[in-house]
Amino acid sequence: MGALPVSEGDKLPNGQLGSWFQRSGWSKGELARQVNRRARQLGAHHISTDTSRVRRWLDGEQPREPIPRILSELFSERFGCVVGVEDLGLRPERKSPAASGVDLPWAGPQTVSMINEFSRGDLMLGRRGFLGNSLSVSAGPALIEPMQRWLVPSPATPGGTGGSGPGDEGRDAAPDASPGGAHVLAMPGTAAGDGSSASGAADESGAPSGSGGAAHRRAAKLSLPEVELLEQTTVMFRQWDAQCGGGLRRKAVVGQLHEVTDLLQEQHTEAVGRRLFRVTAELAELAGWMSFDVGLQPTAQKYFVLALHAAKEAGDRPFGSYVLSKMGRQMIHLGRPEDALELVHLAQYGSREGATARTQAMLSAMEARAYANMGQPGKCRRAVRMAEETFEDVGAGDRDPDWIRFFSEAELNAEIAHSYRDLAYSSGRSPTYASMARPAMERAVELFGLESAETDGGGHRRSYALNLLGMASVHLLQKEPEHGAFRTGEAFDVAKRLRSERVNNRLRRTAAWAARDFGEVAEVVQLGERLAAELPGDEDVAVAG
Repeated sequence: MGALPVSEGDKLPNGQLGSWFQRSGWSKGELARQVNRRARQLGAHHISTDTSRVRRWLDGEQPREPIPRILSELFSERFGCVVGVEDLGLRPERKSPAASGVDLPWAGPQTVSMINEFSRGDLMLGRRGFLGNSLSVSAGPALIEPMQRWLVPSPATPGGTGGSGPGDEGRDAAPDASPGGAHVLAMPGTAAGDGSSASGAADESGAPSGSGGAAHRRAAKLSLPEVELLEQTTVMFRQWDAQCGGGLRRKAVVGQLHEVTDLLQEQHTEAVGRRLFRVTAELAELAGWMSFDVGLQPTAQKYFVLALHAAKEAGDRPFGSYVLSKMGRQMIHLGRPEDALELVHLAQYGSREGATARTQAMLSAMEARAYANMGQPGKCRRAVRMAEETFEDVGAGDRDPDWIRFFSEAELNAEIAHSYRDLAYSSGRSPTYASMARPAMERAVELFGLESAETDGGGHRRSYALNLLGMASVHLLQKEPEHGAFRTGEAFDVAKRLRSERVNNRLRRTAAWAARDFGEVAEVVQLGERLAAELPGDEDVAVAG
């Protein structure tokens, strides 16, 4: 079962799939087991693949969804780059514009509708996996060109936000004055001039006063203190993600996002409307980041794109630049550093007038990561210096919003260290770049360790685990397998308190590297035995960026 019927006369061997399969080193039985395992994780329990089925795919049989998407994910993870369904010689699923793609209309009503629909589908279908498997990751011009329209000014609509200003990180834009003193934002499902909007002055909460408006329009009564509670909830979700990983609270974030888009479909003053769009953007970005952390790459990218659209409607270019940086990090993870660099440069240009020093330093650090993965040491070092110099300008009075406060001295050192470590990778395991990475990585581990020990909830626990693994990779590059195994074991202790496939995959990859190059070392052997016994699914070594 699970294949599209093809007559014997029309069926030709699938050379593209055969080429990827041969280079993977998998046997037919191994690929079949991985497809079945991934299908079970997605809730597609009807999938039952065996070696004969894999043979028929290689012979030209076209499998039905979700198998093409599962194969795309498996080969992408195996090779560390995007391997699309078409690259495998398989037919892509027909997708409606509402459920796929990144080239979306830049308009407030459509943005609200798309986020509402996508989050609802994620809540209903995501557990079974069919939502994520109906998508593909966009890359190259298909991704970059639509994102460039983020900077194109939007014409102001009656009652709308316009969404084209540079914004100021986390601050409200003053609502335009109207004869009645209340500028009402009308979204889908409402009418700004139907006689139901407020005609009197706004009360001190920011909501329009008066008795007009249907009783069901609860959003017309949404007060600024209620908006503040939504903003505080978003901060709490962000803290949970850093402490626990994306796997524990992702559905709660998606549910909150869906509720906020319901609110956005009703009437608000412009001050409330802009803040709701900002909350929507932050929740969509967080849903994308959590999806990225658990390995749902197409779903993550879709949320990032929708977050960028919402940030534009909020008039918050600095947050839009932050979303683009997360998209860039995902592209590095997927082996597309050139795309990452384009996204980071777009973020830097778009936020040049409104971003604080901390945000600018973060973007320079991400630029360094992109150059490192492209194998350009000179440009990488220049970006590192820019990140360091800009970070020196960070001050207590900068009024940084919560979403950028993660970029601390520890995070700066972590990005610098990983940039030099990645340069070592791209330079044939250069000992020079490994030695340059070491002091920054040691400092990052020290600072994250102190934060984890001294902060309620463990602080940025996932970052601590990832940087312990980064330190382990530096030890392996410097041919210190005992130290590498020790640091990997420390990371595993931290990872037990997380729900992060990104961390788990990095653990598997680091342990596999140690076993391949230093398999005779006792500490490495013990590490492998421990992970085999305690880390589920360790036979699937996925590439983690």
